Amino acid sequence: MPFITKNLHAPSRQKAFRFLMQELGITQSEAQRLIAKGRLSQNGIVMANNAGYIEGDFDFICFEPLSLGLNPTFIANDFAVYDKPSGVLVHPQNRHTPYSLNDEIKHRFGHDANITHRIDQETSGLVLAARNKESERVLKMLFEDREITKRYLAMVQGHLQHPIDIEEPLLRREDSSSIIRMIVRVHPEGKPSRTFIKPLRYFPETDTTLIEASPLTGRQHQIRVHLFHVKHPIVGDPIYGQNENDAVRFLDREMSAEERFNNTRATRLLLHAYSLEFNYESNPYHIISQVDFIAQCFDAMKRQ
Repeated sequence: MPFITKNLHAPSRQKAFRFLMQELGITQSEAQRLIAKGRLSQNGIVMANNAGYIEGDFDFICFEPLSLGLNPTFIANDFAVYDKPSGVLVHPQNRHTPYSLNDEIKHRFGHDANITHRIDQETSGLVLAARNKESERVLKMLFEDREITKRYLAMVQGHLQHPIDIEEPLLRREDSSSIIRMIVRVHPEGKPSRTFIKPLRYFPETDTTLIEASPLTGRQHQIRVHLFHVKHPIVGDPIYGQNENDAVRFLDREMSAEERFNNTRATRLLLHAYSLEFNYESNPYHIISQVDFIAQCFDAMKRQ
């Protein structure tokens, strides 16, 4: 478990953040941020004041990254790129999350390394990680300014014969059937969203089409919702393309693996982030996934 509780001892009364700085080798802002997040407690009472004092024994919840051996596919001086498997979270959802890609990044590159963007848990493919705080700031700004070109591969239902330029506004709404859960849909009141879809290969034996998706905006679930909207949902999508009851049952983990396969035709979402293209410090980078996505698709579409 990456989050563990350490029992620490402050021999004299002192500022809690100063003790953590010395004990853990972190900056003042980081120490105060962790205290503000409720990581420090004494006698069962969580410290609420990030400028408070500590003395004697106390508990501190810290993140100790766990590696399962996932190595980056590309390493530069200031950043690295990982090819994330489907099913792996990018960030831990809470302190009880057993493993995420964030573990691998911090385990290899240290505490200041961090992920610069997100892809869904079931989406596989390239994730860009900064190795230090300054490169994190620069890379996140490149994403914000849309100066990083991302391309995806997906296996979709049916025969898609021609390219499609989808410009449909997307609205994120709370699903009334599920507590604190956001569902995205095409809606005139939504944010402008655009995805260019190019068919690459049709597979008549499965009546599916391999497509390349280029999102020109970065909305949540954009590719999935746009493909569902044009009646070519992604194979294996347990939310978009399913009836509301089944979508909520999947999200609530009430659906068996067999039922999910029967509903979606695959064991996973067949969406893969396969290309990142950008300039960093005047150097051009074009990083392409080495994963055989077509083979993964047909493995996922086999009944287990």
